[in-house]
Amino acid sequence: MVISLDAELGWGFHDLEPLPTARVEAGRRGWETMLELCEEYEVPATWAVVGHLMLESCDGVHADHPAPEGWFDRERGAWRDREDLRYCPELVRAILESDVDHELASHSFSHALFGRPETDREFAAAELERSVELAGEWGQTVDSFIYPRNDVGHRDVLAEYGVGAYRGRSPTPDGIRGLLDSTVRARSMLVEPRVDEHGLVNVPASLFLFGFEGPARTVAESVWNDPMVVLARRGIDDAADGDGVFHMWLHPNNLTLERDDERMRTILSYLARRRAETDLTVETMVDAARRVAVLEGVDGTATGVDGRATANPHRRVAELGDGD
Repeated sequence: MVISLDAELGWGFHDLEPLPTARVEAGRRGWETMLELCEEYEVPATWAVVGHLMLESCDGVHADHPAPEGWFDRERGAWRDREDLRYCPELVRAILESDVDHELASHSFSHALFGRPETDREFAAAELERSVELAGEWGQTVDSFIYPRNDVGHRDVLAEYGVGAYRGRSPTPDGIRGLLDSTVRARSMLVEPRVDEHGLVNVPASLFLFGFEGPARTVAESVWNDPMVVLARRGIDDAADGDGVFHMWLHPNNLTLERDDERMRTILSYLARRRAETDLTVETMVDAARRVAVLEGVDGTATGVDGRATANPHRRVAELGDGD
């Protein structure tokens, strides 16, 4: 089992119009709730944090950052006085000080969309460089990366800056299509992490836990059960009984209502029960990547400052040719 969270507060929406106000304002609440639930059920997770959130303050100008024109306009303008959306060092600290051994991963510095044409290599490199620098100031390494909006690109830049793993796209679509695909076809949601041509370990997503929302969710819950809970339980069972990884993911800002909290409590409670009954394990992305590196025949796995695997063994996999 792998669970990853895209922790972004306002940065997940700063380039959007109109803003999804409920989600923008729910970021801190959802972050705290997920930390509490992970501690209650002793579930480690990969928290991919937008680097800017690690700052105590900034001028909003970022003059040396090669972002496209207008990229920081909302921070400089409408959100100039919304520090609660732009920074949260106390929430980052809460991840690191948790009794659960979470992984602090990167979600870029300013939620840059790596797969877009306007994100050139210089912009991507600056996003990674600043994220790595900030992590170092917190005594951490950046071993895993989660692409904002799952917009995969510039994987060579990840490798260059020492990242060892990333979350690849899910083979199953989100929303109603994904629900039907998994339910009607009884399709397995297990994935198999693989070393790619850049020496990075791709830990694909299996299920976005908030891909079935709005009126359809309300109707489904009124006549059946929460469909995402049903799918999550099925994936957990598959992981407990089969061979592969079930990788669930969400944003803390998805938890906007009490029923969202209950969804996550139900899923994590079921996970804890199945873990107690079987040999099911819960890994962070870097743990899964390290295991893949070992299985691929990489010797001498290096560890970072916190004892986790660094990108070096994954690079060596690329040099050896996918384990040959």
